[in-house]
Amino acid sequence: MNLQQRLAQGKHTQFMEAHNGLSAKIVEQVGFEAIWASGLSMSAAMGLSDRNEASWSQVINALEQMADNTHIPILVDGDSGFGNYLNVIRFVKKLKQINIFAMCIEDKMFPKINSFIGENQPLAPISEFCNKIRAAKDTGGEQFTVVARIEALISGRSMDEALERAEAYKEAGADAILIHSKKKDAGEVFTFSERWNGKLPLFAVPTKYYKTEYQEFVNHGVSNLIWANHLIRSSVRSMRETAQTIFNEKSLINIEKNVSTLDELFSLTSERYMDGLESKYNN
Repeated sequence: MNLQQRLAQGKHTQFMEAHNGLSAKIVEQVGFEAIWASGLSMSAAMGLSDRNEASWSQVINALEQMADNTHIPILVDGDSGFGNYLNVIRFVKKLKQINIFAMCIEDKMFPKINSFIGENQPLAPISEFCNKIRAAKDTGGEQFTVVARIEALISGRSMDEALERAEAYKEAGADAILIHSKKKDAGEVFTFSERWNGKLPLFAVPTKYYKTEYQEFVNHGVSNLIWANHLIRSSVRSMRETAQTIFNEKSLINIEKNVSTLDELFSLTSERYMDGLESKYNN
């Protein structure tokens, strides 16, 4: 089932962050229904900042690895579209070429800065952002999903402006709305949801309000949750601890029990399948 179908049927969907082919495989194997291809995580995996430092062609390369290794829908973090509507058109064309049919685009200016850095970041004019939505939908076609991400609350704007933007983005053709917040509780997200009244499916990203229970989101009409960056963050801590231990102890004695076995790794990289191909074709 593609994302467009899930939204149309009112499915409650959890999107788990991935940043390369290996992490995307893990997301699918664990049982998540969809992947969030995080711009922050893909950039971090390249050693780059989340300020459009990675070119969109580098992003496409990472996305192709994910698409090649999975069968569940991928929602791409398209930042602010990598420029104007022309850049959006080209990006969406490339996504379709690698069989990805969903993009989230945010209403900040290009180049974007991560939402959790600084205060009162400038937002794109509503009309300009609506043109990007139209460009994405016209280029992607009926089966291409556009999630419009609203940064008004993140940027210190009013709830009324957030709702005004949501209405405009709906009229421009967005398939769903993502309302972003960096408060430590989900209050303003739930207030937005109540006032929005289900006009389009709603997404939330509980990175900061992580203590909110899943059922609370369901009860308040938030049907799509993005776990946005937790695989890259957990891998950073794990890699640092492993590297530090080996450096300090000059030994693997206290490491082996805390890392995956080689067989676990081989199962993710299809080594046994490749063995079968070798016996079939290399004779």
